[in-house]
Amino acid sequence: MKKILNYFLKGLAILLPIVITVYLIRWLLVTIEQSLKPVWMALGGDAYYFPGLAFISFLILALLVGFSSRWSLFNSIWQLPGKLMNKMPLLRSLYGTVNDVFEMMSGKDFADESVVMVTLPNSNTKLIGIVTKKSGNNDDKLSEILEDEQVAVFLPMSYNVGGYMIMVPKDCVESLDMKPAEALQLTISAGIGKNHKKSGANS
Repeated sequence: MKKILNYFLKGLAILLPIVITVYLIRWLLVTIEQSLKPVWMALGGDAYYFPGLAFISFLILALLVGFSSRWSLFNSIWQLPGKLMNKMPLLRSLYGTVNDVFEMMSGKDFADESVVMVTLPNSNTKLIGIVTKKSGNNDDKLSEILEDEQVAVFLPMSYNVGGYMIMVPKDCVESLDMKPAEALQLTISAGIGKNHKKSGANS
């Protein structure tokens, strides 16, 4: 009976990540398709619509927006809805949080050597974190709070969408050769997942 239970749990460990990933992808595809389908139906009717057309148009739209954002005029236009949301009390927190998460996962605005190993002051405890702000930037509120020899570090939590922001002296952090997205994946999974080394890395 114990072996059967072990086999069952092992099977769940293999199948559930696949099922959940496929389900989330399916949910995203269906949501985009259902949202844009009425637009295509209004433009061309049943004669020109086929399943998947709305999602394909979304991909093309994303490509065009990304390409045109190279020019300051178009970039300002695409940034306008986000700026308006940031001024609305109810939407500001939600939009800001989602936007910050996407920027962090993409590594946007992160300087080189932003992933660090933090040694907590007066302790031997080490944590993996991401440097989010450094002192010296007068246009940033958090940067103004930091002392000259301090950095702000985000410490993600394992198995949770959250974390802590701490401010520590620069001599408490040690740079790691790792991208922010890799650091998040490693930390959130508590190091249990299959975190493969980069190809070409020394063994």
